[in-house]
Amino acid sequence: MKYFSVIILSVFILSCDSTRVYNDFNDLDNAYWHMDSVQHFSFKIEDTIKKYNILATFRNSSSYPFYNIYFQYSLKDSSNHTLEKKLTELNFFDPKTGEPLGSGLGDLFDHTFPLEENYTFREPGEYRLALQQFMRMDTLPFILSVGARVEFSE
Repeated sequence: MKYFSVIILSVFILSCDSTRVYNDFNDLDNAYWHMDSVQHFSFKIEDTIKKYNILATFRNSSSYPFYNIYFQYSLKDSSNHTLEKKLTELNFFDPKTGEPLGSGLGDLFDHTFPLEENYTFREPGEYRLALQQFMRMDTLPFILSVGARVEFSE
């Protein structure tokens, strides 16, 4: 009964997120992100008048061997036309102190990184976001999951 109450409370809290349009993540096999393993996310946009924030989310272990991550993202519309494509960097740890950034519990840390802010979609429809790691290692260890979030800009 105790676990059931916690589950119900969690579902209730998560469902109260009025800014969320889309939120999903992919768990990575054995906590390794291979360079050729592009993470894909598809979401629908219905309102083209509103502005949106597009975010990438990452979960890593404190054993991650670098303080940062380079990754490329691309945003495509339903006709496979590339709207945005950029190489960017996110710090998982403070480069000087080594202290973990993001929110965490134990040795796991979550990071949310804005890709596009106050973004306007020209047409309603299905959009695809792709994330690919661009580090010097082909297989990046201690990355547990990669995700995407689309929310209304406030």
